[in-house]
Amino acid sequence: MSVTIDWVHLANDNVKAGDLVSAEAGGMPIYRVVAVEGEQALLQDERGAELRTMPLHRFHWKASGR
Repeated sequence: MSVTIDWVHLANDNVKAGDLVSAEAGGMPIYRVVAVEGEQALLQDERGAELRTMPLHRFHWKASGR
């Protein structure tokens, strides 16, 4: 079963825990934001593997909240 995600351009000040983010709309990998602290995000990949911290400036898209 395929899930379609609608993407919106990301502004770093509107990222919150639970958001899905990616460097490219529809691109891979897609990460779920676990927490945001300043310009850094704690992320979990689609498989739920280990958590990693990455700078928000690396991401340009987030899933729309429809």
